[in-house]
Amino acid sequence: MKNNFLNLISHATLLADGAMGTMLHTRGIGFDKCFDELNLTNPSAVAEIHREYIEAGAQLIITNTFGANRFKLGKHGLQDDVVEINKASVDLAKRVVAASFKDVLVAGGVGPLGVRIAPFGRVQPEEAREAFAEQIQALADAGADLIVIETFSDLYEIREAIHAARDVGRLRESPLPVVASVTFTRDDRTLLGDEPMKVARTLRDAGADVIGVNCSGGPAQLLRILRQMKQAVPDGKFWVKPNAGWPEQVGGRIMYPADADYFGDYALSFREAGAAVVGGCCGTTPQHVAAMKKALDSSARSSVLIQTSDVFETSEVSETEPPTQFAQKLGRGEFSIAVEMDPPRGLATHKLLAGASLLADAGADVINVADSPMARMRMSAWAVCDVVQRKVGVETTIHFPTRGRNLLRVQGDLLAAHALGIRNIFVVMGDPTSIGDYPEAMDNYDLVPSGLIKLIKQGFNEGIDHSGTSIGQPTNFFVGAALNLCPPDLENEIKNLHRKVKAGADFFLTQPVYRAEDGPKLLEAYEAKHGKLNKPILVGILPLVGVKHANFLHNEVPGISIPDETRKRIEAAGDEGVKAGVEITVELVEQVKAWAGGVYIMPQFHKYDMVAEIIEKVHK
Repeated sequence: MKNNFLNLISHATLLADGAMGTMLHTRGIGFDKCFDELNLTNPSAVAEIHREYIEAGAQLIITNTFGANRFKLGKHGLQDDVVEINKASVDLAKRVVAASFKDVLVAGGVGPLGVRIAPFGRVQPEEAREAFAEQIQALADAGADLIVIETFSDLYEIREAIHAARDVGRLRESPLPVVASVTFTRDDRTLLGDEPMKVARTLRDAGADVIGVNCSGGPAQLLRILRQMKQAVPDGKFWVKPNAGWPEQVGGRIMYPADADYFGDYALSFREAGAAVVGGCCGTTPQHVAAMKKALDSSARSSVLIQTSDVFETSEVSETEPPTQFAQKLGRGEFSIAVEMDPPRGLATHKLLAGASLLADAGADVINVADSPMARMRMSAWAVCDVVQRKVGVETTIHFPTRGRNLLRVQGDLLAAHALGIRNIFVVMGDPTSIGDYPEAMDNYDLVPSGLIKLIKQGFNEGIDHSGTSIGQPTNFFVGAALNLCPPDLENEIKNLHRKVKAGADFFLTQPVYRAEDGPKLLEAYEAKHGKLNKPILVGILPLVGVKHANFLHNEVPGISIPDETRKRIEAAGDEGVKAGVEITVELVEQVKAWAGGVYIMPQFHKYDMVAEIIEKVHK
């Protein structure tokens, strides 16, 4: 089987291994360690993972050398050990293969340098190519059967890696085949914005024998990307290794949701869509590989694809992303809890992240991030959403005011939010700048909330902008709108509510209420005029922390009316105002469960511990 990789994949789909890094991590090796050095210091740990993949059915394993280049090794003081580490990795993998008595290919793994190259960084292309050549030469000299250049997001960088592999090959009697594989963001673009079709053509033109996509999201996304790549390069050979879904942080550990059977189904779909090599990336295990092996060996065809006139089309796999977890929970009719957080006034985010982590651990389903609340200057909401989602692992809802945004900025900001993985969006008019830090600031807008909802739901989510021009692919926003359950003008509120429903609003967030009966009154009035409102409502709740707080809200904040009984109860609590506020809030939450889809809690004075206590009591 040695050195016949290209011949093999021209006749059958080859099964590759799964993750190495996350497998090592599950065995107690921290991500701060140099995994590549383990080829020298703990070879048995690496060998055991190779062996498990081979036993699961892998026909190709990749060396543990993802970061074994001079730049990444230099961060651990190992820049002079490039050749030794890469040679040891190949020797180790080949010994495991020999002991298995199976025909298994050993691919020399090459990852990004870990530095930016020109024009996006200071490392010049010739320096990058030299570093890649050093590693690839070591892998080739040690006896690797092919070179796999994987998990790249910069086309400038991966071109240098491919050219380095070709330079090394020209010095050999038998050049090694080269796989070049790129990773994508949730929007099916690379981090630098390149689309799958452009990526495929670039890799082909650079000289890659096999065009790859790996890491990124789960199998559904990579199947979608594979089809686009195949369309761009119809005669190409393709390599697909998806993650086991998008990672989640659970109890301090990184977890991946896609199970082995799911991968088995998709192995068939990848084969039918044109993949010559299938395997797994982050979060996948020997169990995933075994499931793919079983599926590929089976004579049964996948039910995921149907053949029509020699063109494969999906019958069960959606071309769009799945709904957010928040959307799915509301769709199932499960009571949901959202909590509002304000962006910081400066650059520091540690307090915000600590609060978000506390709320997520308590059971909050989603963190709502306000945008310039009270028209005061704060960090941009989508930056906060991105930081919270990445570092805390909880979904966010971005507040998206129309005020202060013209049509160009509205659409650009929507694209920015989507590119950062923000899918839940709350459309609101926004606070007038006259009350904030910069009363002289521009306060104009091109769209009212119902118009923006329509633009998102009937435009962006269909793949077109306001002018009808394609934006490349549909967005997947789950859109909320504002609702006042105690309006000064009931008829006008119902009119606005119906306009938002027709525009496509998916859910509603309300102003703070302190009487559970306020909701049914408005809903009955709406139903009498327009029929039942079949959209989930998250009832706004602003926990009281003391009698002064209650009196201020009741007397000075428009739209808030606190019953006398509630204010007397807070007053009687004295210094135990926070405790009474928790009790009142929990009681109110239980009362609104009869008609609401959830609650939208607005902490006062950053009392996130108070809200966490409320959430925990509600969940009991």
